[in-house]
Amino acid sequence: MKRFTELYWRLDGTASITEKVAALRDYFAAAPAADAAAALAVLSGGRQLRSISTVQLREWAAAATGYPAWLVEECYAHVGDLAETLALLLPECDSPAASASDLGLAEAMQTTIHDLRGADDARKREVVTAVWQRLAPRERIVWHKLLTGGLRVGVSRTLVARALAELADVEQAEMAHRLMGEPPADGAAFTRLLAPEETTTDSRRPYPFFLASALDRTLVEHVAEDLGGVTAWQAEWKWDGMRAQLVRRGDDVTVWSRGEELVNDAFTEIVAAGGSLPEGTVLDGELLAVRDGQLLPFAMLSKRASRKRVTKKILAEVPCVFVAYDLLEQGGIDLRQQPLVQRRRWLEALVATPFTDLLAGTASADAGRIFLSPLVTGDSWAELAVCRAESRSRGVEGLMLKRLSSPYAVGRTKGDWWKWKVEPLEIDAVILYAQAGHGRRAGLHSDYTLGLWHDGKLVTVAKAYSGLTDAEIVEIDRIVRATTLEKHGPVRICTPTLVMQLAFEGVSLSTRHKSGVAVRFPRIIRWRKDKEPADAGTLADLKRMIATDG
Repeated sequence: MKRFTELYWRLDGTASITEKVAALRDYFAAAPAADAAAALAVLSGGRQLRSISTVQLREWAAAATGYPAWLVEECYAHVGDLAETLALLLPECDSPAASASDLGLAEAMQTTIHDLRGADDARKREVVTAVWQRLAPRERIVWHKLLTGGLRVGVSRTLVARALAELADVEQAEMAHRLMGEPPADGAAFTRLLAPEETTTDSRRPYPFFLASALDRTLVEHVAEDLGGVTAWQAEWKWDGMRAQLVRRGDDVTVWSRGEELVNDAFTEIVAAGGSLPEGTVLDGELLAVRDGQLLPFAMLSKRASRKRVTKKILAEVPCVFVAYDLLEQGGIDLRQQPLVQRRRWLEALVATPFTDLLAGTASADAGRIFLSPLVTGDSWAELAVCRAESRSRGVEGLMLKRLSSPYAVGRTKGDWWKWKVEPLEIDAVILYAQAGHGRRAGLHSDYTLGLWHDGKLVTVAKAYSGLTDAEIVEIDRIVRATTLEKHGPVRICTPTLVMQLAFEGVSLSTRHKSGVAVRFPRIIRWRKDKEPADAGTLADLKRMIATDG
């Protein structure tokens, strides 16, 4: 834990890309292979397991320190970070420098997280209090975050790949490809990862995804000026689905999400359809839920994707297809450096049926669940802008613009692929609850729950924590504290006084929310100081947007 803690604080203390890469390289060069494998799993941004609840940690810390529970809660509300709060409250162990050195990251992850998931509360408490005696305060902060599944490190997978590539003396693109899929399971697998030449090839492995950049509002107004002639670009619909790669190598077919999770169990019909592809084929595309020729909302697809076992009922309710828009490998040959215009020709020869045929009822998903993403044609940016304006009625998010000469890059490489999305939906909502933030915003109430009017009352519809300036957050924090009605740890229930203009990408009916609706990607775009709470929108206003959203 000592070495990983030093890495965490080095990364946390700099915004320099060069310094972050150096910190990562130094850590992986010095750490035992087993610890390096465990660190890579955390740094890669994968799903973190959680073995202890934050409520339990607060209760046990109160008992260990002798402080009353209310004081622990007040300290948490003031500091804004539970891991740091507990580390500061707990007494230091007698000799942390000597005792911490024998607890490696791999051991900590195994014995204090994985092994405790099925343990009873008494065993969990015994382990937690014992580890507290082995760690210095700075190490406790990092361990608390690991324990609760909340460790966030300010590095991207691209930086991790760069550091490991330098260490292994291989190309960064090669290392990025090696890192796709499951991270190294143990020290031996991590050692193989750094081999100058890969000794074993995982035939199931996808390629690193190429991510498009968003056109901001200023650029949208000057597309022709900034992107040049329209003939140099390929336009497609931006589907509101789940990005994925479909891999057929040998007799094996796999489906990978953009989060690099193997989702074969959730999309069995896509796996079956992939068996018809030629051996050595990798398609990049979108998983979409379609029933009776109609695109289903993303919420339905998300419901399907979260399942490990798909029943016949779910298959019938949320049938899925794979819409391909790029060909990355054919006959076992990597095509990513070929220009898009050529990859598109090969893709059209391989996948002949456009997805629009399915939506029009002239093709059947039962005949094959792999379709071609159709192109959107326009002789000018003005014509494409007209098409973009039709996006919501089509159930899509806008247009994708791809330079015809572009290779298939790694990560978010600006300049060749752009998302030209429709303007977000908007509604004025009232802040009902405010929660203290973390990190730079610790101590300030910067996370908000917002509501709309329904039957004379305000009902919650969304949570948002972005879109305001630092100065506005400080001013809102002052108002929140002055209008607090109740306090529940870091959360304050406030008198409804603040109106915010809320933007979101979509809205759908939901049985999981008390309001009966769910909004997608909510964020605040401005503080409506010119409006009173009575001027805010209604739940009926929001529900009317469901039809608008397609």
